[in-house]
Formats: sequence, structure tokens, C-alpha cells
Amino acid sequence: MALSPEYIVSSLQQLYGDQVTSGDIRAWCAMNGNNYQTVTKKLENYKISRGKWDLNTTEQLEHTYNQPAAMPAVEQNLIPEKDDTFVSFGCHNDIKKILRSRVFYPTFITGLSGNGKTLSVEQACASLNRELIRVNITIETDEDDLIGGFRLVNGETVWHNGPVVEALERGAVLLLDEIDLASNKILCLQSILEGKGVFLKKIGKFVHPKNGFNVIATANTKGKGSEDGRFIGTNVLNEAFLERFCVTFEQSYPTAANEEKLLRLHSASVGRYDDKFIKHLVDWADIIRKTFYDGGIDEVISTRRLVHIIRAYGIFDDKMKAIEICLNRFDDETKQAFMDLYDKVDGDVQFDLTATGEKFPREI
Repeated sequence: MALSPEYIVSSLQQLYGDQVTSGDIRAWCAMNGNNYQTVTKKLENYKISRGKWDLNTTEQLEHTYNQPAAMPAVEQNLIPEKDDTFVSFGCHNDIKKILRSRVFYPTFITGLSGNGKTLSVEQACASLNRELIRVNITIETDEDDLIGGFRLVNGETVWHNGPVVEALERGAVLLLDEIDLASNKILCLQSILEGKGVFLKKIGKFVHPKNGFNVIATANTKGKGSEDGRFIGTNVLNEAFLERFCVTFEQSYPTAANEEKLLRLHSASVGRYDDKFIKHLVDWADIIRKTFYDGGIDEVISTRRLVHIIRAYGIFDDKMKAIEICLNRFDDETKQAFMDLYDKVDGDVQFDLTATGEKFPREI
């Protein structure tokens, strides 16, 4: 049976007391037939200096917790910067009302990729001068990543707050991005989503939420998985976990007017403005989305992808190249269909696929 640190500590205390030396440990290893390096590795959290260990658990935890954090968040500015290209749409104003109220009200935002869910929350915090802590959730995210744990700093093991505890203590907004990628380890947030704070069992401390603390989660699904396979890796989240979010906003892509306004701002930021090109892009994306919603195609042009095209145009000063290289992420059939459609929206366009030398539009 593997040796546990608790057993080693208890046995050493019975023989030598709370304060032990390397000589004591070597003698204990000789008596019990254990490896010195293995034993001392299990006692890392109790080491106070070279060749000396303090086995008093209470004092050790207090000493560890009172050490400075590995990265004191208090020294950081956690208020997002205002984005001059941001355009308010969708649930943005509702999010602002929730955050402005400073009422604890966990909120879930769902919608297709690239429609501004995360940016909307960031800019709501920026306009309200609220601190935001964003956590990108993956299947590997666990309690240590979220709540915190022990870290080795300058040769000493110290407690380091996770982003959730930092947000609780600062009264900040906690943004759980792509939460539908999480495993059941996300359930460590149950009490936090009830507004009750969290007990840090590793150091015996309870953290109460400061006024203004809130939780917002974003996801491409509603926590029920992705049956069509569009969002690989998304999981079915625990029903009790989802039930703790008070409201769910369904964010759609912006209206044509808002999307045009957004693209104009991005065009101005890259110094390459063409209003006719912007209108064609918005009309093109709108047709593709309607076809997607009707089940005619399996891919969609997001607002984010339109921004990519505008910025590529600003870099290369070539509209057709900007569209083509930003469509390369799709398979060949989808890419060609999208380019053919753009040809119909903008009759002046002519694509040049350098790989084949073939010109578009071509006769269909």
C-alpha cells in the first residue's frame, strides 16, 4: 500500500514530535524500509528550511496561506478597455442592467459562434467601470484551476487564489467562457452560483462574496450538447448546475444595420473604407444565414468572419483576396459555393484561385 503523507506525519510525530530533521527522517526510513527521497517528497508542504520539517498541520497551513500569492491580483487592473469598434446589440443592454444593479444574478448567454457574446460582456464591464475576470473553460478545467491551490514560489509552497476566489473577494464579474466544454468538475461552483461563497477546504477558510460579485456564462449550446456535430467537445451539463442560472439570453447575429455600422468602424480602424463593399458583405452574410437557418447549408458566415475580411482588406488592399483567404477555413465545396454567391451579390467581383488559375465568376 502506498504511503500517504498523513501516515508519515503521524508516525514521525509519535517518535520525534512536530519538529524533525533529515536525520530523524533517515532513521525512520531505515526502521520502516522506505526510500528517503520518496518520503521527503511527500513532506514538501511541511518543509521549513534545508533539512528541517514542521509537522504541525495547523501552523503549517496558516504559514502557507499567509505567504504572498504567486501573482497578487490586487496589483492588476481588471477593468476591460473600451473597444471603439464595438456596437451594442442583442442582450448587451440587458447585461448592463444586471451588472449596474449589483444584484447577484447568474446569467447564461447562448448563441452561434462569432456573434459577440463574450465581447458584449467585456464592453458592458468596460462602460460600467467594473472588474472582469474571464476564465476560458475546457474539458480539463478542474477545481484547482477555478478555486485555487498550492503553488511553489521561491522554494516555498504557498496558497494561490484561483480566478473564482479572486472574483468573490473583489466583487468582480466572473465570466465563464465556453462553459459547455466543461466536465462534471465544474460542479465545484454549485454553492457559488447560489451566492453563498465557497469554503476553501485545503486551508480551512470561508470566502464570502463581496457586493457586486456576479457570474456570467457564455456557450454555443444550452448545455445539452451538440447533436449536429457543429460544436465538437461540448458536453451535456448537469441539470442542477444549469438550473442555478437565473436567466438565459439567446444571442443572434446583429441586424444588417448594426452589422454595417460595426464593419464601418473596423474599416476606419484599418484605414481602408469602402461602403459599397461593406454593404455587399452584409447582404451576402445575411443570405447565407437565412439558408443555414432553413437547413439548406451546414456552415454560416459569422460577424467575426466579416470583421476578419474587412481587416484582411485593410492589410492586403485586395477585396477578392481578403474574401478568399478568409473562406479558406471551409471545405472546398462550401468555399466555392460561398464565392459563387458573393459573385451574385456583387456583379463586379472576379475571383482568381491561384492554385488552379481558374477565374470566377464562371458560367454555371
